[in-house]
Amino acid sequence: MAPDAVPLSGERFHTDPHRLYREMRQQHGPVVPVALPGDVPAWLVIGYRELHQLLSDSELFSRDSELWSQWPKIPADWPLGPMIGRRQPSILYTVGEAHTRRVAVTNEALEAVDQIGLRAVVESRADQLVDRICGQGEAELIEDFAKSLPILVLATLLGFREEESQGLSQAMHDMIDGGERAIAGQQHLLGSMRRLISLRRTQPGADVATRMLEGNRGFSDEELVQDMMVIVASGHQTTADWIGNTIRLMLTDDRFAASFFGGRHSVAEAMNEVLWEDTPSQIIAGRWATRDTKLGERHIRAGDMMLLGFQGANDDPQVRVHQAAGGGGVTGSGLTGGNSAFFSFSHGDHRCPFPAVEIAEVIARTGIEVILDRLPDMDLSVSPAALNRRPSPWLRGMTTLPVRFTPTPALGGQR
Repeated sequence: MAPDAVPLSGERFHTDPHRLYREMRQQHGPVVPVALPGDVPAWLVIGYRELHQLLSDSELFSRDSELWSQWPKIPADWPLGPMIGRRQPSILYTVGEAHTRRVAVTNEALEAVDQIGLRAVVESRADQLVDRICGQGEAELIEDFAKSLPILVLATLLGFREEESQGLSQAMHDMIDGGERAIAGQQHLLGSMRRLISLRRTQPGADVATRMLEGNRGFSDEELVQDMMVIVASGHQTTADWIGNTIRLMLTDDRFAASFFGGRHSVAEAMNEVLWEDTPSQIIAGRWATRDTKLGERHIRAGDMMLLGFQGANDDPQVRVHQAAGGGGVTGSGLTGGNSAFFSFSHGDHRCPFPAVEIAEVIARTGIEVILDRLPDMDLSVSPAALNRRPSPWLRGMTTLPVRFTPTPALGGQR
């Protein structure tokens, strides 16, 4: 391991990431040697052009984690093991023709989601969540709203009954929290997916599970179950953080104040701004070099792990002309507008499928619009400096977002 490797831990990843990435770039360049827990070596790619090059060449930088040269040194209980995904039979870790076929099955199932119907589902679930808090005059929006909305909607799209969605929501939270109930949460989700696939074989419905079965290209039921797990796991937490980070921005930045008085275009602007400056997916593992090569003047050996530094690449001053020269990140002088050249949804063969991005955007935007409509005078109940982030370099989101507002009556299903 490089003697100057940067530990991939510490509070600066969630308190001051823009300054930290700038310092990394100054000291190491666009490809940074890093140390994972247990002093496991890897490369963090934070250069925009270098990350684009890596993600565009799936033959040189593969998604096949079996290539990793460090596996013989990795203990069975290594905490990042589930994130790396060794021998996980899902769409995330397949390559070549098998990956192409699996992407086609997932894309076709998601493309058929009716956008008008989807928005109606999101409004209904969002109203139910707001009904629980609207009479209280205060709420904690991460726990009471953002953490629940995506999984409730995704459960409906997959084909679960509404009464099953709460159990799925709790199981997802247990799995993500990584506590003593994490394994039980994962098993609950897997069992639920398996039962749904089995049910839809005999009782088809107008849902994603049925369409994946109907569009199957020779994959087993278990492979379809694993891919539905990916849809839920990758779609839930990132969308929840997209919602939370966007509401935080709108509550703390005067540029977006118009949204609280009906300026709906500002919601979209705030969501786009978050994907540039505060993206939920900060760092993703990863890619593995298939042979010795060079990237950003670094000598990369076959089997080296490459970590995708999405936020670092988004901050690259070579593509961000308004980057502050001496500040802690990007200046607040202007919005990013419609520029969507960020890396928040990755790039290349393993990019987040476009239908999945569209669904996430509808869930996030509609959910935010509903809560702004229902609680128009919502404001933070603590100072912005008191807000805390998830203590992780991987996913960036709020742990809490306490707000106060004028109590309003519940809709009770009437909109």
